[in-house]
Amino acid sequence: MPETGDEGGNYAERIAANADAEKDAWGMTLEDMNAMADELESDGWNVVEVAATHTAPENKDAGDTDRFGFVYVIPDNHADDLREAVEAGTFPQYRVFRKEVSSRVFMLTQFLDPDTETVILLAGTYEMMHAPGLVKNAMDEDEMFSYVQTLDGTVHGTFRHDDYTKFFPNPEKYENYVVESPVGDHHEE
Repeated sequence: MPETGDEGGNYAERIAANADAEKDAWGMTLEDMNAMADELESDGWNVVEVAATHTAPENKDAGDTDRFGFVYVIPDNHADDLREAVEAGTFPQYRVFRKEVSSRVFMLTQFLDPDTETVILLAGTYEMMHAPGLVKNAMDEDEMFSYVQTLDGTVHGTFRHDDYTKFFPNPEKYENYVVESPVGDHHEE
């Protein structure tokens, strides 16, 4: 039998435990979104809830454009409600709720438009190892963006954020982010 170099425990068990923890964290994120929606609706807000099927930190060096920010891919059946809300409001306020589990970040973002009393709740999750380029761009530009699109690339909403630290409370942590090896205790310095 080949050696796996896994002196610190069973690799497969650790991977399964991480998967369970991430699945639980995503479930809790969606539960928080639903509870938040109920509370906001009882306070008189019109609420649009969307759980992204994929979320990716995008930096200026990725792709053919120089856009940077989070790209949320949403299901087609939520696109019309989101687009209608975006077209009717300006969404000058936002709040970010986030939790790190293992190497993933689970976040729920509120986009608020007090004039129309509309709030968009957007849930997403991403791998921290993909964020350093975005963090650098956000620090350099002192702003960042969120792009909400469907799988075909149609953007249904773009939001500007003047405080990137709501998304990255400790931005310096991403400067030299290294993915820890699941096998053994090897770290790059």
